Amino acid sequence: MPVLLASLLVWPSLLLAAPPETDRDHEARFLGEPRQVTFGLPRAGEGYFSPDGKMIVYQAYPIGYPFYQIYLQPLDERTPRLLSTGRGRTTCAYFHPDGTKLIFASAHTDPAIDKTELAAREEAAKGGRRRYQWDFDPHMDIYEIQLDGTGMRRLTDAPGYDAEGSYSPDGKSIVFTSSRDGDADLYIMDADGGNVRQLTNQPGYDGGPFFSPCGRWVIFRSDRQKEHMLQLFAISVDGKTEVQLTDNLDQVNWCPYFHPSGKYLIWSGADYSKGPMSAHFNLFTMEIEADDTSFRGGKIQQVTSSTAADVLPVFSPDGKKLMWTSTRGEDGTSQLWIADWLRAAE
Repeated sequence: MPVLLASLLVWPSLLLAAPPETDRDHEARFLGEPRQVTFGLPRAGEGYFSPDGKMIVYQAYPIGYPFYQIYLQPLDERTPRLLSTGRGRTTCAYFHPDGTKLIFASAHTDPAIDKTELAAREEAAKGGRRRYQWDFDPHMDIYEIQLDGTGMRRLTDAPGYDAEGSYSPDGKSIVFTSSRDGDADLYIMDADGGNVRQLTNQPGYDGGPFFSPCGRWVIFRSDRQKEHMLQLFAISVDGKTEVQLTDNLDQVNWCPYFHPSGKYLIWSGADYSKGPMSAHFNLFTMEIEADDTSFRGGKIQQVTSSTAADVLPVFSPDGKKLMWTSTRGEDGTSQLWIADWLRAAE
């Protein structure tokens, strides 16, 4: 039976009829010329830059289909190209550092996919629930594919959910989340799917992992302290050293991502002390100091200030742009936004 994601994150701003309020003076210290970059699809998000910064890959709902699919889009165009199979849940695409291929997770091999799709369509016909959520689909596996859509190859084939994968800076390894031992933990494998080893083994959900620019550390999110209340952690790639970076169980902290300089990371957080309906996800940065054996968090700054949902931030490879998923547009749908990153020179 499906394992449900322990951290179902409600985006209260998706439920608001009023336009989001944004403190643009505050944001102007960090973001230059914010602009929407995805159009024409009901919902889009979790985007990543190609190594040359000219393309993005992301997940989006196709018109008339109930599950996310993976799309590739040049940044100087508005027309995305479907890269996944067009069926089943898909998520978590990420470019290989050489720019010739990428990975994503897909459940298109679900043997009961017709029934799965029908159930989702029936829920949507009833109005559904306007919230972001993700299931640990047991048919989810990680696939490699060329940018032209050819050569799709399955990299994982263990029972349970395998997803949330990203490459190491040298392209030789993939870190990912798997429920193959009955609980969502982090694993590292070779880029061809071999030599799988477990990196974390704690109760609760460990997920959303990314390698540091130096390749010696992995950052991730976990609700091991309290169900739903995600906090940020870092762990060395040998699994010997683990550091907790946030420790506020009144706040959900998730989707951390490194700046290419390695000097700080960015993530999305929301104050849940008064309940989810009053929580708004905004972006924050944390300065870090790291070497081979230690990893320390430092000064924290709030980047966005909005009643919209600002989540899943990533930097361009040159560190000069920030892309994130936001509901700040006029129609209130989840879409990808890009801005010039004004801290790039720091």
